[in-house]
Amino acid sequence: MQPNDITFFQRFQEDILAGRKTITIRDEAESHFKPGDILRVGRYEDDGYFCTIEVTALATVTLDTLTEKHARQENMSLEALKQIIAAIYPGQTQFYVIDFQCL
Repeated sequence: MQPNDITFFQRFQEDILAGRKTITIRDEAESHFKPGDILRVGRYEDDGYFCTIEVTALATVTLDTLTEKHARQENMSLEALKQIIAAIYPGQTQFYVIDFQCL
């Protein structure tokens, strides 16, 4: 079985497949992706493959510079987005916005 290149929490799978979630915000460990990369996507909980995406852009961001646009691209409120990022990456301040589209 081919390994996945990136994983998402299972709760985001439906939004990704429906095109409602078009970015992911990650820490430096996943900052190596670049536009044009084709990635196999799995669920974090069981690593089960569920789609393939193409990276369309990469940018840096901090919690303070997250915007309503980022929140819309994540299909949630800005407050919820900031809370989730802070919970997943406690104490970190710089992040990488990976724009993608399902193939």
